[in-house]
Amino acid sequence: MLFSSLTFLFIFLPILIGIYFLANEKYRNYVLLVASLIFYSWGEPKYIILMLVSIIVNYFFALMIGKQKKKHKLSLVIAIIFNIGLLVFFKYLGFIIANINPIIGADFKEIKLSLPIGISFYTFQILSYVIDVYRGKVKVQKNIFYLATYISLFPQLIAGPIVRYETVEKELQHRTCTIEKASDGMRRFVVGLAKKVIIANNVAVIADTIFDSNIVTTYGAPVIIFGTLAYTFQIYFDFSGYSDMAIGLGKIFGFTFNENFDHPYLATSITDFWRRWHISLSSWFRDYVYIPLGGNRVSKLKWIRNIMVVWALTGLWHGASWNFLIWGMFYGILLLLEKEFLHKLLDKLPKFINWIYAFIIINIGWLIFRVESLSTLKQLFINLFTFKTAGGLDFIRENFNLISYIPFMLIAFPLCFPIFNKLNEKYKDSVVFGIFKDIILIGLLLLSIAFLINNSYNPFIYFRF
Repeated sequence: MLFSSLTFLFIFLPILIGIYFLANEKYRNYVLLVASLIFYSWGEPKYIILMLVSIIVNYFFALMIGKQKKKHKLSLVIAIIFNIGLLVFFKYLGFIIANINPIIGADFKEIKLSLPIGISFYTFQILSYVIDVYRGKVKVQKNIFYLATYISLFPQLIAGPIVRYETVEKELQHRTCTIEKASDGMRRFVVGLAKKVIIANNVAVIADTIFDSNIVTTYGAPVIIFGTLAYTFQIYFDFSGYSDMAIGLGKIFGFTFNENFDHPYLATSITDFWRRWHISLSSWFRDYVYIPLGGNRVSKLKWIRNIMVVWALTGLWHGASWNFLIWGMFYGILLLLEKEFLHKLLDKLPKFINWIYAFIIINIGWLIFRVESLSTLKQLFINLFTFKTAGGLDFIRENFNLISYIPFMLIAFPLCFPIFNKLNEKYKDSVVFGIFKDIILIGLLLLSIAFLINNSYNPFIYFRF
């Protein structure tokens, strides 16, 4: 089930809100647990067992770690192996076999498994919980149903943000649910829904038409740039829209999730970009991989190793494909260059030049991210950097209908910047502005529903995560 579906908006969510607020506070976690399991099983009925097994096994791992006075590492190591093992088996085993066979001359049969939705998200949440119990940062959750509620909590289950147990530890025990808080949550949800349905889904038509074409390698630089820009807007408004909806839903039910995006296309360097993009993922890798490896408090060579390991894993986290690994390494190298050399130059340049540099690099990164075939990717870069322009007129003639989607591109660009944040801050005490804002949000909600009823394009880009 998707947040941006009529089933969720008109059946699942209203019924859940009604039951939740009618229930006694001590039963609300159980209401959310049952609702979350229904939500997940709606699209992945066979893999709900996998998630439940993972919850039960890690519940006992955490109990074992918590009972050990000296916190012996063995239980933690076994827990990490178990969780990473499940992730590797379901997400990467086919990729590993396909690449090992030609190297060692073997003929291992490829195992084709459908990827459990959200396995990367809930595995990382479970790992953060078990590791933090070992570190003494959080207390062991002895109520298995409360732990299951945290792991399966439907707002962030399939598309993030990655919510750490310490963030919601107290709220699992007691949280305040008020009309005001629920109203704020609904407003945030509507913003996210509009980002996803009105902007992301429509610019996705442009990106998918170009990059899913069987003649994409014949397109010249203008078409490639057009498609890349469309994907740049699609992935931001799609992903940040889902994060907004998750944060809003969490607030409705009394939870406060951390922000996952901070206007990333405002970045003036790649380092700045990764402080703003998918914050929960980059901070997870920082705290559970980079720092345990030694961070930057090691020799130069080991520091370089640490950076590259983190970014190789970041790339692979997004999918079992070479383009994702290349994408991660691409950013790892860029971050090393910025930290060692480029920051001195960037500090001397005007902010606008820095922004242009970052935005171009980010777009190149999204081109790598979007195109899975390495041969296709290679040809697109050749066409792009040799400024090949052939095929542009043919593309326009064959895809003239895409002109109707260009206004969504024009709307997307300014909305990447904190225009409304500044207006909110300036007029936060204005009753008139508050009423005006709510009228706009009602309009966006109705428009989003109209797009969904009209069967507009509604892709879900997180199946591979």
